[in-house]
Amino acid sequence: MRSGRQIIFHGHYFQEFFVRQNEKVREKIGYVFQLVRTASKIPEKFLKHLEGTDGLYEIRVEVGSDVFRIFCCFDKGNLVVLFNAFQKKSHRTPKQEIELAEKLKSEYVASKRRRK
Repeated sequence: MRSGRQIIFHGHYFQEFFVRQNEKVREKIGYVFQLVRTASKIPEKFLKHLEGTDGLYEIRVEVGSDVFRIFCCFDKGNLVVLFNAFQKKSHRTPKQEIELAEKLKSEYVASKRRRK
């Protein structure tokens, strides 16, 4: 049942977000990351493709009434690359957050090409 996905970070955006969160939020993010790493099929409650994007996903974390989103993509099917994250305060995901995630994904893809 273990799929063994690896999670890596692109840039500093996610780490800066993570250290600003309280212990409960960090624990829940850790729980969801463990699920992403090990579940063969991740429930949409925790990971969802963002419609209208080219392979951009959001990891979904809820702690009480607080809602958080962490943008990511897959690389070679099992590598989850984390980009920016934010606390969601409205029903719709802010356009500037999606635009930043798409920019970071493009940077990541370009940096991989340069390394080859």
